[in-house]
Amino acid sequence: MTTIGPAEPAPRRRRGRPGYDQPAILRTAIELFNRRGYDATSMGDLARELGLTKPAIYHHVTSKEQLLGEALADALDELTSVVTEASGERDGVSAYQRLREVVRRSVEVLVAHQPSVTLLLRVRGNSEVELAALERRRWLDDRLAALVADAVAEGSLRDNVPPALVSRLLFGMVNSLVEWYRPDGAYDHAVVADAITAIAFDGLARHEAHQV
Repeated sequence: MTTIGPAEPAPRRRRGRPGYDQPAILRTAIELFNRRGYDATSMGDLARELGLTKPAIYHHVTSKEQLLGEALADALDELTSVVTEASGERDGVSAYQRLREVVRRSVEVLVAHQPSVTLLLRVRGNSEVELAALERRRWLDDRLAALVADAVAEGSLRDNVPPALVSRLLFGMVNSLVEWYRPDGAYDHAVVADAITAIAFDGLARHEAHQV
């Protein structure tokens, strides 16, 4: 898993206690960061949540910042891959089709990584780790805006809305899922992905002047 932050070699860690591994600690840390707030959560809080001592936590991780970096990378890595793939031209696949694909797959990524995406949307740039995550988010916005501009240029989308604004609105619609979507709720993630894609692009589709 990629960690966001300064590229420093990780110290060699001892093997952890049976029953606890780094992924389990990371999942618990993300839940605690979301519930209490990252700044208000200490490694002692995490140890108590897991029923471990602080030294036992350090069998697996070196710092709270490492956990934050891994959590934010979990939120960003797959989405970065989705946007990178869609940004590349493919024979027979229009920019409009690639843009629709990004929106639909972004919903799938959010659902699969909802706790870490929730944490990502709350960072404010208070540390190097958070600043690096925000820079990656800006890159995603820029790539999506470029794809919107390509779709406008090919005549697939209306040209009276700035591409950067469209990008923010699309990601905003997807990101709003963290506030209400529940995997065990009334709507399957595929239904939600279809609905968001249909609503977004039916509203963005270019119409002739005489049409409303």
